[in-house]
Amino acid sequence: MIKAILLDIEGTIGDIAFVRDVLFPFARARVEAVLPARWTDAEIAATVASARVASGLALADAQAAAGQFITWIDDDKKITPLKTLQGIIWREGYQTGELKAHLYPDAVEAMRTWHGRGLKLCIYSSGSIEAQKLYMAHSGAGDLALLISGYFDTTTGPKAEPASYSRIAAALALPPNEIVFFSDAAAETKAARAAGFEAYDVDRKLPSAHAANGVIASFASVIDAF
Repeated sequence: MIKAILLDIEGTIGDIAFVRDVLFPFARARVEAVLPARWTDAEIAATVASARVASGLALADAQAAAGQFITWIDDDKKITPLKTLQGIIWREGYQTGELKAHLYPDAVEAMRTWHGRGLKLCIYSSGSIEAQKLYMAHSGAGDLALLISGYFDTTTGPKAEPASYSRIAAALALPPNEIVFFSDAAAETKAARAAGFEAYDVDRKLPSAHAANGVIASFASVIDAF
């Protein structure tokens, strides 16, 4: 019996175009201003320290650090210090109202329905946990953070490795077969299944009614399955 729903964000519950065309450019455009302005702030200092470890570079000043973060952004690297810095910058954008996260209506309906049925809803995304919380709290559908019981990011492990899902199951204190994972990335659902999870591939290019062989185009087709 399924007791927890684990959800990817980009391409699954939210449009990947929002992340690619809005969030990433928003952060990139502000890196060179934020780092020197807040260079001595504790959260920036900790993030830069993590970037030094990840890059193997000294990153002795804000200009050097900004250059490294921008290189990672342009190379679409899934690196924890980059995700942390992006989350810091996005926080300001959400707080000012410049950013409103996109969520698919069928995903919103499913999350509200499953939460109402007592299922535990969790997020597992390559974005930092802070970024995930901001995304859910400042969506175009309103504040959905109250529906979410847990957040997992790359600090848990790579999303394409079964061990990461085993860690999530342990953190939730649930057997793997009581958790279902949804993602638009086949490598991730494959890893989740290898760890014992039930999993669905989400392919929004298919007709909305499609639901076969573990592939769905909309959450509407599985909303009553759990």
